[in-house]
Amino acid sequence: MSAPTDAVLTGGCQCGAVRYALDAIPDTPSICHCRMCQKAFGAPFAALAGLDAHHFHVTRGEIAVFKSSEAGRRGFCRLCGTPLTYAVAGRPRIAVSIGSLDDPERVPPVMQEGVESRLPWFETLHLLPGRTTEASMPADLLARLESLQAPDRD
Repeated sequence: MSAPTDAVLTGGCQCGAVRYALDAIPDTPSICHCRMCQKAFGAPFAALAGLDAHHFHVTRGEIAVFKSSEAGRRGFCRLCGTPLTYAVAGRPRIAVSIGSLDDPERVPPVMQEGVESRLPWFETLHLLPGRTTEASMPADLLARLESLQAPDRD
């Protein structure tokens, strides 16, 4: 399998076993604060971008699926666990995890979903001090921190 020649975005999991291509730009990028997304991503929210499913093509490997509710189907890499997709059974749409895109900066969220479960400290995240990875690790650990993740391109 290879990416369609008209692919506008590509992505995949962290180990490289699963790759996908989109032949359209997602039309509803959002972050979801619902408790199911928090647990599925192991994070305070999930960043997802939806589009019609016929624009989504797996180009390498196979996406494993977990039925997280009677409606929800969550796709992930069975080898490394990267969350990749979310779909509602019987609907013609699919959402990809924005973080799994090779160029996630091209798909900024435009809305928030599931705000009833938004963690109270979310509103003040931008006020926290920040530092680079290099500044937060001792030099000996940083020297051993060579990524084993697949590159963001084939």
